[in-house]
Amino acid sequence: MSDSHLRLSVVSLANAPELLEFELANRTFFEQRINARPPEFYSEAGVASAIQAALHQARQDLAYQYLIWYGEDLVGRVNLTQVRRQHFHSAALGYRIGEVYNGRGFAKQAVQLALRKAFEVHQLLRVEACARPENLASIKVMLANGFVQYGHSKRSFELHGEWFDTVHFEVHKT
Repeated sequence: MSDSHLRLSVVSLANAPELLEFELANRTFFEQRINARPPEFYSEAGVASAIQAALHQARQDLAYQYLIWYGEDLVGRVNLTQVRRQHFHSAALGYRIGEVYNGRGFAKQAVQLALRKAFEVHQLLRVEACARPENLASIKVMLANGFVQYGHSKRSFELHGEWFDTVHFEVHKT
Protein backbone atom coordinates (compact mmCIF):
# COMPACT_ATOMS: atom_id res chain seq x y z
CA MET A 1 0.00 0.00 0.00
CA SER A 2 1.30 3.46 -0.85
CA ASP A 3 0.17 6.66 0.78
CA SER A 4 -0.91 7.87 -2.66
CA HIS A 5 -4.11 5.92 -2.01
CA LEU A 6 -4.46 7.30 1.50
CA ARG A 7 -5.67 10.88 1.82
CA LEU A 8 -7.05 13.26 4.40
CA SER A 9 -10.02 15.54 3.87
CA VAL A 10 -11.39 18.21 6.15
CA VAL A 11 -14.53 16.92 7.82
CA SER A 12 -17.59 18.40 6.10
CA LEU A 13 -21.37 18.16 6.25
CA ALA A 14 -21.28 16.37 2.89
CA ASN A 15 -19.55 13.46 4.66
CA ALA A 16 -22.16 13.14 7.41
CA PRO A 17 -23.78 9.94 6.06
CA GLU A 18 -20.43 8.13 5.68
CA LEU A 19 -19.22 9.40 9.04
CA LEU A 20 -22.37 8.23 10.83
CA GLU A 21 -22.05 4.80 9.19
CA PHE A 22 -18.35 4.63 10.16
CA GLU A 23 -19.02 5.63 13.77
CA LEU A 24 -21.92 3.20 14.16
CA ALA A 25 -19.92 0.34 12.63
CA ASN A 26 -17.01 0.97 15.01
CA ARG A 27 -18.83 2.14 18.14
CA THR A 28 -18.26 -1.00 20.20
CA PHE A 29 -14.67 -1.31 19.01
CA PHE A 30 -13.82 2.31 19.89
CA GLU A 31 -15.63 2.22 23.24
CA GLN A 32 -13.36 -0.62 24.38
CA ARG A 33 -10.44 1.85 24.21
CA ILE A 34 -11.87 5.35 24.71
CA ASN A 35 -14.81 6.81 26.57
CA ALA A 36 -18.17 6.65 24.84
CA ARG A 37 -19.65 9.54 22.95
CA PRO A 38 -23.08 10.69 24.15
CA PRO A 39 -25.91 8.56 22.71
CA GLU A 40 -27.34 11.55 20.81
CA PHE A 41 -24.15 11.68 18.71
CA TYR A 42 -25.17 8.47 16.92
CA SER A 43 -27.83 10.01 14.69
CA GLU A 44 -27.89 12.11 11.53
CA ALA A 45 -28.56 15.24 13.61
CA GLY A 46 -25.89 14.32 16.15
CA VAL A 47 -23.17 13.80 13.56
CA ALA A 48 -24.19 16.97 11.69
CA SER A 49 -24.00 18.93 14.94
CA ALA A 50 -20.55 17.50 15.70
CA ILE A 51 -19.35 18.41 12.21
CA GLN A 52 -20.69 21.95 12.57
CA ALA A 53 -18.86 22.26 15.90
CA ALA A 54 -15.65 20.97 14.27
CA LEU A 55 -15.93 23.49 11.44
CA HIS A 56 -16.50 26.29 13.96
CA GLN A 57 -13.41 25.19 15.93
CA ALA A 58 -11.36 25.21 12.72
CA ARG A 59 -12.53 28.74 11.86
CA GLN A 60 -11.48 29.79 15.38
CA ASP A 61 -8.06 28.05 14.98
CA LEU A 62 -8.81 25.81 17.97
CA ALA A 63 -8.87 22.37 16.33
CA TYR A 64 -8.77 20.64 12.95
CA GLN A 65 -10.55 17.39 12.16
CA TYR A 66 -9.76 15.25 9.14
CA LEU A 67 -11.28 12.11 7.69
CA ILE A 68 -8.91 9.39 6.48
CA TRP A 69 -9.79 7.85 3.13
CA TYR A 70 -8.35 4.84 1.35
CA GLY A 71 -9.73 5.14 -2.15
CA GLU A 72 -13.45 5.70 -1.59
CA ASP A 73 -13.47 4.03 1.85
CA LEU A 74 -13.61 6.05 5.05
CA VAL A 75 -11.09 4.22 7.24
CA GLY A 76 -10.59 6.61 10.15
CA ARG A 77 -10.26 10.05 11.61
CA VAL A 78 -7.29 12.14 12.70
CA ASN A 79 -7.57 15.33 14.72
CA LEU A 80 -5.37 18.19 15.81
CA THR A 81 -7.02 19.61 18.93
CA GLN A 82 -6.12 21.92 21.79
CA VAL A 83 -4.37 24.30 19.40
CA ARG A 84 -2.36 26.83 21.39
CA ARG A 85 -0.81 29.64 19.39
CA GLN A 86 0.82 32.33 21.47
CA HIS A 87 4.06 31.11 23.09
CA PHE A 88 3.41 27.45 22.08
CA HIS A 89 2.25 26.94 18.47
CA SER A 90 1.24 23.41 19.42
CA ALA A 91 -1.65 20.96 19.22
CA ALA A 92 -2.66 17.54 20.50
CA LEU A 93 -2.96 14.68 18.03
CA GLY A 94 -5.68 12.05 18.19
CA TYR A 95 -6.65 9.36 15.70
CA ARG A 96 -8.84 6.33 15.29
CA ILE A 97 -8.85 3.68 12.61
CA GLY A 98 -11.88 1.48 11.97
CA GLU A 99 -11.66 -2.07 13.25
CA VAL A 100 -11.55 -3.78 9.85
CA TYR A 101 -8.72 -1.47 8.76
CA ASN A 102 -6.43 -2.06 11.73
CA GLY A 103 -3.02 -3.58 11.13
CA ARG A 104 -2.70 -2.31 7.55
CA GLY A 105 -0.44 0.69 8.17
CA PHE A 106 -3.20 3.28 7.86
CA ALA A 107 -2.55 4.88 11.26
CA LYS A 108 1.15 5.34 10.56
CA GLN A 109 0.49 6.98 7.21
CA ALA A 110 -2.44 9.06 8.47
CA VAL A 111 -0.32 10.45 11.31
CA GLN A 112 2.41 11.27 8.79
CA LEU A 113 -0.13 13.17 6.66
CA ALA A 114 -1.57 14.91 9.74
CA LEU A 115 1.89 16.07 10.79
CA ARG A 116 2.38 17.57 7.33
CA LYS A 117 -0.89 19.47 7.83
CA ALA A 118 0.18 20.54 11.32
CA PHE A 119 3.59 21.84 10.32
CA GLU A 120 3.03 23.06 6.76
CA VAL A 121 -0.62 24.16 6.61
CA HIS A 122 -1.34 25.16 10.20
CA GLN A 123 2.19 26.40 10.92
CA LEU A 124 2.46 24.58 14.25
CA LEU A 125 5.86 23.90 15.78
CA ARG A 126 5.03 21.05 18.18
CA VAL A 127 2.48 18.22 18.29
CA GLU A 128 1.76 16.18 21.40
CA ALA A 129 0.08 12.79 21.68
CA CYS A 130 -0.57 10.29 24.41
CA ALA A 131 -1.44 6.62 24.68
CA ARG A 132 -1.91 3.97 27.31
CA PRO A 133 1.37 2.08 27.87
CA GLU A 134 -0.25 -1.21 26.88
CA ASN A 135 -1.33 0.25 23.51
CA LEU A 136 1.87 -0.83 21.80
CA ALA A 137 0.46 -0.38 18.29
CA SER A 138 -0.27 3.30 18.90
CA ILE A 139 3.11 3.84 20.53
CA LYS A 140 4.75 2.19 17.51
CA VAL A 141 2.84 4.57 15.18
CA MET A 142 4.07 7.58 17.13
CA LEU A 143 7.68 6.43 17.27
CA ALA A 144 7.64 5.69 13.52
CA ASN A 145 6.56 9.30 12.97
CA GLY A 146 9.38 10.85 14.99
CA PHE A 147 7.61 11.30 18.32
CA VAL A 148 9.67 10.94 21.49
CA GLN A 149 8.31 10.14 24.92
CA TYR A 150 8.57 12.97 27.43
CA GLY A 151 6.37 11.81 30.28
CA HIS A 152 4.36 9.13 32.02
CA SER A 153 1.23 9.94 34.02
CA LYS A 154 0.04 7.49 36.64
CA ARG A 155 -3.66 6.68 36.88
CA SER A 156 -4.58 9.62 34.66
CA PHE A 157 -7.26 8.14 32.39
CA GLU A 158 -10.53 6.53 33.47
CA LEU A 159 -12.33 4.04 31.24
CA HIS A 160 -15.30 1.98 32.40
CA GLY A 161 -14.53 2.77 36.03
CA GLU A 162 -10.90 1.63 35.82
CA TRP A 163 -7.89 3.97 35.95
CA PHE A 164 -5.02 3.69 33.47
CA ASP A 165 -1.61 5.31 33.05
CA THR A 166 -0.80 7.38 29.97
CA VAL A 167 2.52 7.98 28.26
CA HIS A 168 3.11 11.36 26.64
CA PHE A 169 4.90 12.00 23.36
CA GLU A 170 5.92 15.03 21.31
CA VAL A 171 7.35 15.81 17.92
CA HIS A 172 8.72 19.13 16.71
CA LYS A 173 8.81 20.72 13.28
CA THR A 174 12.27 20.22 11.84
